[in-house]
Amino acid sequence: MENRNNITEFILLGLSQKKELEVLCFLLFLLCYIAILIGNLLVMISIICSQLINHPMYFFLSFLSLADLCYTSTVTPKLIIDLLSEKKVISYNGCMTQLFTMHFFGGIEVFILTGMAYDRYVAICKPLHYTLIMSRWKCDAILAASCIGGFLHSFGQFLLAIVLPYCGPNEIDHFFCDVYPLLKLACKDTSRIGLLVVANSGLLGLVTFVVLLVSYAVILYTIRSYSAENRHKAFSTCSSHITVVVLFFAPLLFIYIRPATTLPEDKVFALFYTVFAPMLNPLIYTLRNMEMKNAIRKFWCHVMGSKDIN
Repeated sequence: MENRNNITEFILLGLSQKKELEVLCFLLFLLCYIAILIGNLLVMISIICSQLINHPMYFFLSFLSLADLCYTSTVTPKLIIDLLSEKKVISYNGCMTQLFTMHFFGGIEVFILTGMAYDRYVAICKPLHYTLIMSRWKCDAILAASCIGGFLHSFGQFLLAIVLPYCGPNEIDHFFCDVYPLLKLACKDTSRIGLLVVANSGLLGLVTFVVLLVSYAVILYTIRSYSAENRHKAFSTCSSHITVVVLFFAPLLFIYIRPATTLPEDKVFALFYTVFAPMLNPLIYTLRNMEMKNAIRKFWCHVMGSKDIN
């Protein structure tokens, strides 16, 4: 414990050391974060204020937007502030808190995506039993299980990081606190802990990703016998889900499935699942979905109507 207290703060090296590039990145990620806030809040509110909240798929989508919002907010505001700061500092407690909350909301998102895949599987492969299987109780249970799963995953990552002794140096070559960069700073052999990180993050992500791909492959195989119109509707919905899954899991697996090492490319890949995926998800789920478009349109008409009355 004595060695661990030698470090009271960490210095984040961030995305770049060039001031001109940092200013451009500041403007870019500020706009991205505003888009994330607007897009995900709009999806959440439009679903909650309409009858879509009673449909399992949109019930999960509203909570996916909430998880996206919370997930990116553990990293992006700090990233934006640091881009204009001379010294990018985070306290030891702040670093561990960021690590825990990021993996907590990221874990919830992974399990919600799994719940959405299960919902689509039941809707397409077992349509006659859909309302019975996907009851509100079942949806609430899946959501609760997602939160518990996210907590267990993040608590595991948190324990692996907090038990390590840090006695210098204190520079993290990243723009947020994560387990792999912290392993490089620990003043002890971390090979065994690195394997545990791979098991907790890499294998969990890989197994979930494979399960999701198999489930969507079964769905796509099933819809071959559908009419052209129903086949197009089912494919449109599933293609949105598959796009989101690939966008989130591909960069995540690149970082966590390999042995506990860090690469310069990690920062770029991390941007995909911390910033770009939460920003693009609302667009992916609404651009080809007439029900979501109608819900958003009704919400805006209600808002504008209320303003006219006032």
